[in-house]
Amino acid sequence: MSGWLSRRAAPAEPGPVRLDLSGPRLARSLARLAAGAEAQGGIERYVDALKLKSALFRDALGAQADAAATLELETFKGLCPFMATVRRRIARWLEQPAYDALRADVAQLLCALDDTAATDRRLADFGARLGDDAQQRWVRDLGAELLHNVAPERYPLMTRWVWDAATNTGVIREIWFAQDVDQVHIDVPDAYATYLMLREELSQFLTQNGFFRDIVHYVDLLCAQVYAEYICEQGSSYLRTDFSAEEDPMQYTRRLLGLDGVKAGSGRTRLKTIDGECFVLAAPADSWLPG
Repeated sequence: MSGWLSRRAAPAEPGPVRLDLSGPRLARSLARLAAGAEAQGGIERYVDALKLKSALFRDALGAQADAAATLELETFKGLCPFMATVRRRIARWLEQPAYDALRADVAQLLCALDDTAATDRRLADFGARLGDDAQQRWVRDLGAELLHNVAPERYPLMTRWVWDAATNTGVIREIWFAQDVDQVHIDVPDAYATYLMLREELSQFLTQNGFFRDIVHYVDLLCAQVYAEYICEQGSSYLRTDFSAEEDPMQYTRRLLGLDGVKAGSGRTRLKTIDGECFVLAAPADSWLPG
């Protein structure tokens, strides 16, 4: 292991995970994050935006035990623009009666949020009512986004861009300590214990670099910055489809976190109907969005 990071085992439940991360790589990404955010109000503005985004999800889905089960379609549409890997694929489920099946799965996913030991099982079961779409990888991203945005302290970011064991890609690969990471198979599962350990390691790094408050949100920002740099450096047909090219050092960082979901001042969003029309928020609260 490199630099300040030491190997540690996760708690016995749900199982041991070892991450071998590169301190220098993280330090470069943190410096670029600070520099890129400076022109848009600083890192603190991004953290405030993430806190407000989480508040939107909690207000809609976490205020009462049956909130998800009774969630109105228009309210759910207002959340979708803030989930970047979901909003391009979910249009067919934003019509009735398909939405009823989706809402039932969302309610099942979000019940018993205190039971983090069952996280992997609940994510695996999520989408059972969605037929063939349950086999699509974006469905797991939807489940991961909902858990994290409703209860960020309990559930770290668990989307594919953070780690995808099947393809050996994601933030973990980009900060893995190895001479030639392209030739390395990283043998860690895309399971709750892995994402939790990643957040613990990054929290330690941030604390040692002077960050002491809102750590869960700073971890999200750092993760997004790391993967945004990968998008800029490598790219692919998939990434170009999801992320258009713009001249802005924070464009991909902001997009991965869903903070580009609303066009400032108009309420127009990046969520489109199955007819290709942009969804417009009835009462846009977008003054807090950076960029």
